Amino acid sequence: MVTPMNIKRPPLLPSGQDVFQPMREFFKLSSAGGILLVIAAVLALVVANTELYALYDYVLHTISFRIGFDSVGRGGFDFEVKKSLLHWVNDGFMAVFFFLVGLEIKRELMTGELSTRSRAILPFLAAIGGMAAPALVYYFINSGTPENLAGWAIPSATDIAFALGVLALLGTRAPMRLKILLMAIAVIDDLGAILIIAVFYSHDLEPVPFLFAAAALAGLAGLNLRKVSSTAPYIILGIILWVAVLKSGVHATLAGVATALFIPMSCPKREGFSPAKHLEHALHPWVAFGILPIFAFANAGVPFTGMGLHSLGEPVTLGITLGLVLGKQVGIFLTLWLAIKLGLSPMPKGVRWVHLYGVSILCGIGFTMSLFIGGLAFADLHHQASIRLGVLVGSIFSACLGYAVLYLAPQAEDPTPTPKDQWK
Repeated sequence: MVTPMNIKRPPLLPSGQDVFQPMREFFKLSSAGGILLVIAAVLALVVANTELYALYDYVLHTISFRIGFDSVGRGGFDFEVKKSLLHWVNDGFMAVFFFLVGLEIKRELMTGELSTRSRAILPFLAAIGGMAAPALVYYFINSGTPENLAGWAIPSATDIAFALGVLALLGTRAPMRLKILLMAIAVIDDLGAILIIAVFYSHDLEPVPFLFAAAALAGLAGLNLRKVSSTAPYIILGIILWVAVLKSGVHATLAGVATALFIPMSCPKREGFSPAKHLEHALHPWVAFGILPIFAFANAGVPFTGMGLHSLGEPVTLGITLGLVLGKQVGIFLTLWLAIKLGLSPMPKGVRWVHLYGVSILCGIGFTMSLFIGGLAFADLHHQASIRLGVLVGSIFSACLGYAVLYLAPQAEDPTPTPKDQWK
């Protein structure tokens, strides 16, 4: 007979599967994707600083593709989309990435680590602090150059793939609770970034496309209310929504998030089947091993001709670097400390302060979303080079420092958490 005293492993599902196996597989997948991201970014930098840069720039900026058809009706709105290859990557492929982010956010809010106040309060407060402090650091450094202030949100984002990749290298020194906390912070961080993009980086709004977007949203809501479990109608309406949002002036990737939030979590005809979770698991390999590396290769390749150590002191570069390295760790750790000391949330079981500090540092790895927001904030090559340099230096420094802190920290207790006690 198995008693609570001799349980050596997490509870098992009826099938014998580890309860936390899906989450462990997710972490492994994200870690592998992070390594591929690094390779793609390094390859882009190598290409951009060799004789291949002319070909690289030509392919991304000159070659264009067109889909759709011409003007519809007298309103002047049409479903034709003609973009360069770079814009297809940033507006099209990244819409799929944001669709996946939306699925993750919905899962966490409905059934995951953000589904109850006790679980959500600590990562929610930490994410708020981790977004506000880097923005303040950037703003302070660039306050004397108003033309640079548009980039205030660049250091506010956390790259979950890179951060989980570093945690994976630590093995048992990074217990599951730290990974869960980091993932929860990153999910809320992504939600904050989405809101920032919608509010601060949408320009020249067009009213007519909003009507088509509203109709698509109404259709998605109708499908959800009727409990339609087939994902095909949602995807079709999501594509229409993407075109309408793109034409409206709001950044098109937000259509991916909006579509994801309407995908149902359960299926009345198939007990235990979740269309949202099924899509999430199906998309993860494509995003981790395809879309994000392609994004990194297309956006990280900036020539550093004429740049040197003095470039690290330029306001944009310095603001991003210090925002990621100092702003993130101070904002997150200080918020965690205050929330726990004030009794707003308990300390995660088996975790010490040094482990929370290490995770706070790792949240300064801000590659994918930071580069994405940087591309929205500035279009000229000089700013783009400064952004890349700041993001790379800040992220690499945060990764190395966070790894060192957690590696040298005392071994954390790692009784695998259950959904009820992981924050006790």
